[in-house]
Amino acid sequence: MDIFVKILIFFWVIVSVKQILFWINLWQLKDYHIPRFIDHFRTAKGKELIFNKLRILKIVLFVIFLILILSPSIVYIQLIFYIIIAVYLTEVVLFLRQMINRNFKKPKFTKKTLFLILFSFAFFALFLFTTQHAIDLLVLDILTPIIISLVALSFQPIVVLVRNKILKEAKKIISQRKDLLVIGITGSYGKTTTKEFLNTILSSKYNVLATQEHKNSEMGIAQTILKDLTSEHKIFIVEMGAYKKGGIKLLADIVKPRIGMVTGVTVQHLSLFGSLENLLSAEGGRELAEAIPQDGFLVLNGENKYCLDLYKSLSTNKKIYTEEGSKIESDIFAKDIGVTKDKLNFVAMSKDKNIMHFDANILGRHNLQNLLGAILVAKEVGMSLEEITNAVKNIRPEQAGIVAKKGTHGINIIDSSYSSNPDGAIADLDCLNLFEAKKVVVMPCLIELGEKSKEMHKMIGKKIAQVCDLAIITTKDKFEEIKKGAIENGMEAKNILFLENSEEIFHKITTFCKDGDSVLLEGRVPDKLIKLLSNRSNEK
Repeated sequence: MDIFVKILIFFWVIVSVKQILFWINLWQLKDYHIPRFIDHFRTAKGKELIFNKLRILKIVLFVIFLILILSPSIVYIQLIFYIIIAVYLTEVVLFLRQMINRNFKKPKFTKKTLFLILFSFAFFALFLFTTQHAIDLLVLDILTPIIISLVALSFQPIVVLVRNKILKEAKKIISQRKDLLVIGITGSYGKTTTKEFLNTILSSKYNVLATQEHKNSEMGIAQTILKDLTSEHKIFIVEMGAYKKGGIKLLADIVKPRIGMVTGVTVQHLSLFGSLENLLSAEGGRELAEAIPQDGFLVLNGENKYCLDLYKSLSTNKKIYTEEGSKIESDIFAKDIGVTKDKLNFVAMSKDKNIMHFDANILGRHNLQNLLGAILVAKEVGMSLEEITNAVKNIRPEQAGIVAKKGTHGINIIDSSYSSNPDGAIADLDCLNLFEAKKVVVMPCLIELGEKSKEMHKMIGKKIAQVCDLAIITTKDKFEEIKKGAIENGMEAKNILFLENSEEIFHKITTFCKDGDSVLLEGRVPDKLIKLLSNRSNEK
């Protein structure tokens, strides 16, 4: 049995490495946020992590092994032992295949994740060297999700201490910069795009620093202040995100924004906030409105119901933008709006009667709202509309969050794969509708929608039926709701598919589509599929 024990240990070590990396990656993706982590297990993929066939088989084998210990026959015990080895061999082969195909998602290696990984490795190694029975390894394997979660959470008090120290230092730096104009941008959607637009516009005249990519948490913002903010910067644009009531208040207390903006509010994170009231307090802009000083102002998107309600509730220090100025007297609005597959053009008209034509090399009418918000802020900061229209020409297509490009077999790929929300999905389907010939959407079901989830997915299904010839849904949580909404609006059931495998999706698309047809990649679709459709399957 010794050689077989060694084989088992070898396989167990490989599987343990995979499990440690996987679960730490999941905690990292959820920002070590317990409600977000728990909410993941309400999804079909989350449930499969716990109740998958392999894990159930391991539990069954362990129970059988315990029963057989009471039996005088050693033969059956040896048989179960060999089956366990076979199970681990299978898991190792599957893991190696994932590595070869680059399908295994490991965590981004930061100081925190490296520490958690090393500590987990040390714990598992200590267990391996002190265990008396090889079967104990199976127990640890089964309990790995709980163990890694406890490891991640046990170090949170230390993380909080370090975090508070960093936040205090960042707050001190901001408090010393009386000459620095801070612009805070929050909302459920459009934050990053609006920040990118505004950064490009203001940078044409001023020395500007903006938070990078999607770094909108307290630590991301604080690290930007500590590492990147210099005395040369005169404007600091801060993207502000939150998952609970009080989150924006915390960020505003650090950066002290004089200008705030709410880009739009939806129910995307309703399940995390717990109630619409909590969501409207944070992402909805109420906390940001309360943080704006008397010499500042809050900019709101008049096309969004919740923003419009907040605007009407404020008596002073407020400005608003709308697409065509019909809903309310706007500080800036657009006329003569033109939308093509690669350009957005319009005439901007301000309350003080200034008029200017704008051409932006970006896709999607919905980006008109993001651009108008950025234009309004830039104008109030001190730029003329003429200066702004020249700066807008420098905006790159990828800054809009959705990009059209030619892919495999001449298929148009409309890539909006970073993230998604109900309003964004509807807007992106409108973008897809700008293209001719056959149209396909590939998207997962949306998460963290709480009690509104079924309603929102049915609404998306209805929009899909209006625009698409084929819909491929990559997760099954609310697939039936999407399908129902699409069928009710005239789409054939055979054209609404649930497919998870990247190769299968790619095969379906390339047999359904030809040169000139278009595919929208909406939300977190598999990276491998993006590479296949983008002629990048051989990239390293």
